[in-house]
Amino acid sequence: MTSAANPFYSLSLEIGQPIPDRALSSLFGCGTVETVIPFFFFLFGIVIGSFLNVCITRIPEGISVVSPGSRCPRCLTPVKAYDNIPVLGWLLLRGKCRSCALPISPMYPIIELLTGAIFVLTFYKFGLAALTVKWLIFSCLIIVLIATDFRVRILPDAITLTGTVVGLLLSLPVLIFDPTAGTLFYRLFHRLPPYPSLVFNVLNAILGVLLGSLLLWGAAALYKLVRKREGMGFGDVKMMAMVGAFVGPRDAFLTILLGTLLGSIVGLSWIGLLYAVGWKRKLAQRAARRGIGNVSSLRWVIATQYQLPLGTFLGIGALVVVYFLPALLYRLG
Repeated sequence: MTSAANPFYSLSLEIGQPIPDRALSSLFGCGTVETVIPFFFFLFGIVIGSFLNVCITRIPEGISVVSPGSRCPRCLTPVKAYDNIPVLGWLLLRGKCRSCALPISPMYPIIELLTGAIFVLTFYKFGLAALTVKWLIFSCLIIVLIATDFRVRILPDAITLTGTVVGLLLSLPVLIFDPTAGTLFYRLFHRLPPYPSLVFNVLNAILGVLLGSLLLWGAAALYKLVRKREGMGFGDVKMMAMVGAFVGPRDAFLTILLGTLLGSIVGLSWIGLLYAVGWKRKLAQRAARRGIGNVSSLRWVIATQYQLPLGTFLGIGALVVVYFLPALLYRLG
């Protein structure tokens, strides 16, 4: 069907990613603005990253992220304001509590630096626009989920369910670059609805929630049917519902594809490494002495039982899809 015969063809240009304003682009050409704005985004990002650390450590434990203030978990000494400066505070303390010398996890500066870097990347990719706010919120939610799943194998409902609602609400003012809803609507009804951009945008968010969650739920059910054990938690399903609300059905599918591929590669490599270094060898030897099997096969069975954080890989896949995949596909095309 030609563009003249398909009104959605021209509409797809309308609901695409916003073209940077030329005046704004020329403004960014000024050296001062080019330096100051990204620096502000980085500073704001590491401050937000400090708050994300609080969410990562407290939400899985059911502790308020507001109170009490930051304190050492061993000696309970409150952290001074000058020791709580993002990144710099950890470096000045040399990664230890000032009072009792308890080691402070390097996760804290890593999350802060990562958040700052993503804030700068978001600015350079999307400029100063509503789309930037949307992806900053999305990236913060994803960072928390990546870290919590990696640390404690938990994807908190406080993040996934709240994020799904936020993603659906953001579909009202901020465009989702996905032709799926428009193409589906036009093929079913052969016409455009009133306020097509809004209708297609909300429909894309809803389709993203449904496709992201149901596709992963179906994969989990199939795995359980074949292997007779759980392959993933329901938290992963709710996480993909959140991702779908932000990115739409097409990119939700790509996130699952990329995340599971990455998880499979890393997972098989990690299992092979655990087997090679003799992980749980003594346990396998005790089981072998009881006649359960030989040590080598038991070690392999034990290694394959290692629980991998699928949510972590799905989160990484979501960030790749949002920030890097469009540019990669554009270059390949």
